[in-house]
Amino acid sequence: MGDGGFQFLDILLLGAIAGFIALRLRAVLGQRTGHEQRRRPPFAGPESETDKAGAEAEAGRDGDNVVSLPRRDMPEQPVDEKVARIRAADPSFDAAEFLGGAKAAYEMIVTAFAAGDKDTLRPLLSREVFNDFAAAIDERIQRGETVETTFVGLRGAEIVETQVNNRVAEVTIRFESELISVTKDAQGHVIAGHANSVEQVTDIWTFARDTRSRDPNWTLIATTAPN
Repeated sequence: MGDGGFQFLDILLLGAIAGFIALRLRAVLGQRTGHEQRRRPPFAGPESETDKAGAEAEAGRDGDNVVSLPRRDMPEQPVDEKVARIRAADPSFDAAEFLGGAKAAYEMIVTAFAAGDKDTLRPLLSREVFNDFAAAIDERIQRGETVETTFVGLRGAEIVETQVNNRVAEVTIRFESELISVTKDAQGHVIAGHANSVEQVTDIWTFARDTRSRDPNWTLIATTAPN
């Protein structure tokens, strides 16, 4: 048999394998019905009309068949008291998902503040915190100072406190980060920080969200220094 025959057999074999994998995935995952409720992550920003239209179109394309899987009861995991306090007001609260979003927001806020990017900061901060940040940026500009910040990474982030007041949930997080930050004056001279020195930074930030709102976003409402 020539090379063409072997290529033909290879194509048939690959097609059979692909078909088998597709059937296995279909059996394990089932078909989407188009009626699932989409969960939006925290700190996601407002949902655009494009996102909504895409979701509606996707729902219209999906069929109505679903493969049911046998229910496997998993042992219930203990819930941290701080997390349970938030879940009492918002049953959909997911601590791991929240922390993931908070870490991304932390890096975004730190770098945006250093760059003086108010447009990025505005939707992530409460009005009071935004006004404080904006004032600090304006004062820095008036002095002719610039800040160059390199976000090296997060060493850790943990929920240290939670509370719910009138259905407004608040989550306080301790961030341990590594930054390289240099502040220069109008003449370009370094007046704070060092370009080759990694600084260990601890920040305690509090995020809040009205659990009665359909908006999934959390905003930064307070920043404090550790004792």
